[in-house]
Amino acid sequence: MNKTIRLKNYPISRTMRNQVNILVFVLLSICSIKPTTSDAQDVHFSQFFEAPLLRNPALAGLFKGDIRIQGIYRNQWASVTTPFVTSAVSVEYKKPIGSSDDFITYSAQVLYDKAGAAALTTTNIMPALNYHKSLNGEKNKYLSLGIMGGLVQRRFDRSKITTNNNYDGNGYNPSLGDGESFTNSNFTYLDGSIGLSYNSTIAEKAEDNYFIGVAYHHFNKPKNSFYNNPDVELQSKIVVSAGVKFTLNETSYFTIHADYSQQGIYNQLIGGAIYSYKIGEDIEDPKYTLHLGGFMRAKDAFIPIIKLDYQPFSFSFSYDANVSQLKTASQGRGGMELSVSFIGFFDKDNSSRYVPLCPKF
Repeated sequence: MNKTIRLKNYPISRTMRNQVNILVFVLLSICSIKPTTSDAQDVHFSQFFEAPLLRNPALAGLFKGDIRIQGIYRNQWASVTTPFVTSAVSVEYKKPIGSSDDFITYSAQVLYDKAGAAALTTTNIMPALNYHKSLNGEKNKYLSLGIMGGLVQRRFDRSKITTNNNYDGNGYNPSLGDGESFTNSNFTYLDGSIGLSYNSTIAEKAEDNYFIGVAYHHFNKPKNSFYNNPDVELQSKIVVSAGVKFTLNETSYFTIHADYSQQGIYNQLIGGAIYSYKIGEDIEDPKYTLHLGGFMRAKDAFIPIIKLDYQPFSFSFSYDANVSQLKTASQGRGGMELSVSFIGFFDKDNSSRYVPLCPKF
């Protein structure tokens, strides 16, 4: 029989405390990995928790609702060079499977990234499927397997490229051409990712939960060359993710997120925490929730964030304060991000509205 410890009149069981300690240890372990560089080959968002499919296709469907629509926009390095602009939109639809305790999530993501003076542009369209297997009768422990795959197009504006071949000894001469042997200025390839995640409530509390997950991106190692070089491949990437959410009292809670990714010789570590305060008369289903937090991308940027939930919408803003060696040129200015999301239920018998312990975070 568990004894109960009271902290500011809010009961926390020893079992719950032990599980929180374990999850915090996992998150700190991820954050203790020393990165060799702050760069990564794939595009990334500072609000990575608002782009779950980019982290791991097995994180699709981990929300309290039937449908989630998310959009995120990033504008980076405007103070240094031509801005790098990245945006993504994702849609998730979660439903129970028959009369079982299992769920399935259908989802899709569209990403657009434009970088540099040559307008190097990447566009991908990725449908995904995630199966959530219930591991007990209480429906509060789930193992999820997700897979995602689709088309990626890369292109650039050749007219904006300048090379040493354009200089004739007196100055720049555009009529000389760039001297490069590009096969074409765009190409398309198939890409795929697979992931596994486990999420559970902490002790008996439905609102306190955690997840851990691992994903393997670009498992097919697609060709990635404008020169049509078969030896140039997009390197596979492994992402390890973890998160824990626990209540502090009836009106506030705390959330921790961390990701570590490795792609070839490049890796990236990001982690942080968000404090959330419920506003409104109904604390079980508040009309407003205010979130304040901060994240750190190792050797790169500190990222303060503010978020407001106005049911059923959420709005977030963050800004990268650059702390890398580029801070002299950037004057500490990195990039801003805006995100918006919608989470809703369907009023029908197979809605997850009536399944309070379905997969969520």
